[in-house]
Amino acid sequence: MNTQNLDILKSRLDAHRPLPPEVVKNLREDLSVRWTYNSNAIEGNTLTLQETKVVLEGITVGGKSIVEHLEAINHAQAINLVYDLAEQGELLSVHAIKEIHSLILKSIDDKNAGAFRTVNVTISGAEHVPPSFLNIQDEMDSFMNWCEGDGTSLHVVECTARGHVDFVKIHPFADGNGRTARLLMNLELMKGGFPPVVFQASERLAYYEGLEDACVKSDYESFLETTERLVVDSFKPYWFALGLSKEGL
Repeated sequence: MNTQNLDILKSRLDAHRPLPPEVVKNLREDLSVRWTYNSNAIEGNTLTLQETKVVLEGITVGGKSIVEHLEAINHAQAINLVYDLAEQGELLSVHAIKEIHSLILKSIDDKNAGAFRTVNVTISGAEHVPPSFLNIQDEMDSFMNWCEGDGTSLHVVECTARGHVDFVKIHPFADGNGRTARLLMNLELMKGGFPPVVFQASERLAYYEGLEDACVKSDYESFLETTERLVVDSFKPYWFALGLSKEGL
């Protein structure tokens, strides 16, 4: 991972901060739609990008289920919470993780929203088998200790990418782990001064393959490469909004 290049891009954006309020508003609105659409589509939601946009504007889309509507609305609300948490800049906590997850499943599965799973689960089509529910608390304690300890020695982008994988590997919730992991990843990226990234639904297979390699073989290379590319791409809307070249110059 070329972290030096990532830091150069960040420093170029930092030179323009604080960004004009109208630029921030426009970028955030656009990102919320794209982030919500792609993250939900990765998990099987059939709303298109434009349908997601109108649902977030309060319009019902014919032929789509109530659950799919709620998934879009809930995810956008979770994004707002992530922005608030990023602005507060506090250390990641189990409480914050559960709060984010609670929004993801709100009015869809209130029993499990914000609660660690009490059953064993399998991941459809995956070789990796998440740990027993009896070990979830210990696994999450270790995860949080890593985030607060060894993880801090890594570049923020590498730390968030590895954290994303390790969270999915634990699969602490009965449902909504992928969406929560992507929200948590962007929370930590924003706290580190980087723009949020959007994993593309069109690259769903590669995304899952990268997670599988990391979870089963402890081979993080593919996932780290994907993350690095997405972080570079995440700066491009800012360059466009600011009237700069694609390199931010």
